[in-house]
This record gives sequence, structure tokens and C-alpha cells, in this order.
Amino acid sequence: MKLGIFGGTFNPPHKGHVTAVKECIVRLKLDHVLVIPDALPPHKEIAEGSPDGRERLKLTKIAFERVKGCSVSDMEIARGGVSYTVDTLRRLREKYKNDRLFLLMGADMFLCFEQWREFEAILSMATLAVFARRDGEREELYRMAERLRLAYGANVKLVEFDAVEVSSTRIRELLPRRKGVEYFPAGVYSEIVKKRLYGAKPDYGWLRQKAYAMLEPKRVAHVKGCEEEAVRLAERWGADVEKAREAAILHDITKKEKLDEQLRLCAKYGIELDEVERTEGKLLHSKTGAGIAKYEFGCDDEVYGAIFWHTTGKENMALLEKVIYMADYIEPNRDFDGVERLRRLAYTDLDRALEMGFEMSIDDMVSRGIQPHDRTLGALDWISHH
Repeated sequence: MKLGIFGGTFNPPHKGHVTAVKECIVRLKLDHVLVIPDALPPHKEIAEGSPDGRERLKLTKIAFERVKGCSVSDMEIARGGVSYTVDTLRRLREKYKNDRLFLLMGADMFLCFEQWREFEAILSMATLAVFARRDGEREELYRMAERLRLAYGANVKLVEFDAVEVSSTRIRELLPRRKGVEYFPAGVYSEIVKKRLYGAKPDYGWLRQKAYAMLEPKRVAHVKGCEEEAVRLAERWGADVEKAREAAILHDITKKEKLDEQLRLCAKYGIELDEVERTEGKLLHSKTGAGIAKYEFGCDDEVYGAIFWHTTGKENMALLEKVIYMADYIEPNRDFDGVERLRRLAYTDLDRALEMGFEMSIDDMVSRGIQPHDRTLGALDWISHH
């Protein structure tokens, strides 16, 4: 068997890593590739704020889960300490006595290969398979390969392909700026956003795509309008615009779910309900939407609260909660008696607009024979006296 071995920090794993493995499988006719995230890299320190080894291992498994002929090993993470390639190869050589080992590596690692611990021992155990990523570096790689062959009897294969030209360092810089989604397998980016690893903030286009897929098509226009309005209100009143945008995009993601599913989601996310809420599904989408926003999209407590309270409101609402409540109420697609007056008021006196909104909501429910929720009544009472 021809066995490829691809080690690295994978901090984070990205499409460049996946493409390299796929190309090596095809071009070297490998029977299998073992991808092995290291515990501690010997050649550099792990960047500050990086996830621990187990988290990187999880991300790497997600990245390669659909690559045929590939598996991810935890052998270096489980071993702990500095991960020296020579130690890993010795263990693999014992296990795969009759197989031919190919050590996969990028050009930068290859060019400093003679600095690796016991590099000559590595050469005696494995063929080096080097990714030749750029036209300009190939000549240098060929020269290095020939020198290692003459000096140490090395067997080196250059694997030339059109690589994804991005480094993990660059990706880590992009993630907090809501960029870089295009460099990841879908599941990896979702997991990074969910855990907010690397200080990541979700790309807005990606977040909209995820949210809209959870909506009934007719509701998308409302959510778009709510986002626009939330940004304007946040800018007017000094709320966090980025958080307002996140909350608005996600605020209705469970709106279409029936009562049984709403109750299931409440149980999943530990959301406590009163007797009215247990029988009225329309009151629950704000709570379950907040749960998904927090636990599946990694939103913080401010965004969680803004989504959670956008239906009933509550006493003493935070600024972002007020912004999302009003944006949902007056977004450009809304058309009801008094909406224009309410829109004007929202930009001159937010609290009075909120008071008017509560009054209109309560009057509407009463006119339809619906008992307003006690929390909405309490919210109106509180803001009327402050």
C-alpha cells in the first residue's frame, strides 16, 4: 500500500489543505492518506488565541470528512508534547511494515527540511511529496530535491497543481473581519462561527444565506427590511451596528416552525416557558430563534437578548433590544395605520416610539380577541413611567 502522511498544525484547516491531499492521492496514486494534526509544532509557536489541539482535531476531521481515501488521526494530539515527525514516522513504520510511506509537505517546510529533527532518519523511512504551488518556486524546489538526493539519497516527488494560495496566518487575520469564508469547507466555517474561534465574526452574506434558507420565501423581504431598518436605528441611537445586523438577519429563523418543534427547541436550549407560551407557538419563535443564534451561530448575549425579546418586549429593555423591536415593527415593508408616525417617532424619541409600539400591539391583540402577554403589558407600564 502507498500511504500518504500529512501532518501540520491545521490552525485552521482550509481548502488549501484539502486540495493538496486530493491532488496527492490522484497524482501519486496513493491508497490512503493519514492527516495528523500536531499537538505542539516544533518549528513555530501556535498563534495566540488559537483553539486547543482537540478543537483543531475536530475542525480537521470536518474538513476531510468527505475526502475519499483519507482519514484523520489523533496520534500526535493524544501523545501530547512537541510533535516531531520522526517520532510519528517510526510508529507508523512499525505499524505499516510493508507499505511505502509518502510524507506530504508544503514548499516552505521542504526548503527548511534539513533543520528538522533527525531529518536523515525521515528520509530513510519515507518519500517526500512536496506541493509545488507557484511557478516561481519550482526551480528552487527542483534544485533542493536534487541536492537532497545527491547528499542523502533522498527520494523526492514534486506534486504540481493549482493550489489555493492562502496561508492559515492570513485566514486567521480575515476571520475577525467577517472575511475568508471562501477558503473553508462549509462545515469547518460553520464550526468556527459557532464557537467564534479565532475571534471569528460571520460573513454577512454567509449568515443571510443560512438564515434565508430557514425562512418561508415570503418572509425574506421582511427580514431584509428589518436588517436595513436595524442598521439605520443603530446608527441613529449609538447601538452596535454589527450586532444589530446579526440580530436582524437571524431574528425570525424559527418563525415557520409549529408548536411541537418550538417546544422541542425550547427544551434543547433550556428556555423556560410560562403557561401561555406553552400553548401559543407564535410567542416562541423569538426565544427559539435566540437559542439557535447563540448556540448554532455563536452570537453573544446582547444579540441573544435582542432576538429573544423582539416579540413581547420586556421591562427595562437594553438599547439593542429596543432597536430590534422597533426595526421589526417599522421596517419598510410594514403597512398599517399609524406606521408613518411611528417611523418618524423612532428617529426622534426611541422610548416614546417603543411606548407607542407597545400600545398599538396591545390594541391590535385586544381587537382580535387575544389576551396580550403579561410581559408586553409590563413593558408598556415600565416605559410609560420612565
